Amino acid sequence: MKLLRTVEEVRQWRAEMRSIGRRVGFVPTMGALHAGHRSLIDAARSGNDAVAVSIFVNPTQFGPQEDFDRYPRPLEADLALCREAGVEAVFHPDVSVVYPPGFCTWVEVRGPLSESFEGAIRPGHFRGVATIVLKLFEIVQPDSAYFGQKDAQQACLIRRMIGDLNLPVELFVCPTVREPDGLALSSRNVYLSPEQRRKAPVLYQALKRAEAAVLQGETRAEVVHRLMVETVATVKEAQLDYAAAVAPNTFLPVETIEDDVLLLIAARFGNTRLIDNLPVVRPRNA
Repeated sequence: MKLLRTVEEVRQWRAEMRSIGRRVGFVPTMGALHAGHRSLIDAARSGNDAVAVSIFVNPTQFGPQEDFDRYPRPLEADLALCREAGVEAVFHPDVSVVYPPGFCTWVEVRGPLSESFEGAIRPGHFRGVATIVLKLFEIVQPDSAYFGQKDAQQACLIRRMIGDLNLPVELFVCPTVREPDGLALSSRNVYLSPEQRRKAPVLYQALKRAEAAVLQGETRAEVVHRLMVETVATVKEAQLDYAAAVAPNTFLPVETIEDDVLLLIAARFGNTRLIDNLPVVRPRNA
């Protein structure tokens, strides 16, 4: 496995892969890798000849009061996971490589997709996401890229950017990996206290309760929303940011659930903020 730290090193590696006809799958990460990231790497491995992973804690997607400085950075453990998973190359640049002095070019996906939910709560977050993902695509030049369903709004936004800019990258969104009690794997789960960790699965419980209602024929989004709110309210440690039913490809809220829907939820447990979602495929005879 090669550890690459500059754009030139990545470009040279990519040229080598191209010269021998190897298809490259790419998994962009901020490190603190867990089984969810491993599932993305495995998916990339199954569909490509070589896998590249980036490990870069991107400062431009963090707000001023967010956790950039304390975000976990266990590089040696991350590299060990990549080696075990058979990754061919890891791109781990310094911030100055990605954002050199005088950097002033930004990528924005405008509209409700970037301005609602996570975009509303974290202003500027998706500008940072779109910018770093496009830069990484241009540097690595992968044939395909792999993202997790847990960050559904991010994945939807990246799909929009790929389509709008005609980027030659095939996007794959892989299922959320969960703990046995339903909690979605996240690098930020390490922030939870033991008591908060015990209560955090309430988010998944809320999603499953809402899913059950939809699958039983409930079409009123307000009812589905209320079920999620009521479920989270049973845990006093959880402070709900939002719960919603949205169209999966636009993130526009729906009033009547007449087709497949994406259930969203986000809440704070003390200083730790968790997000989750659940795609629901409605029975076609409903």
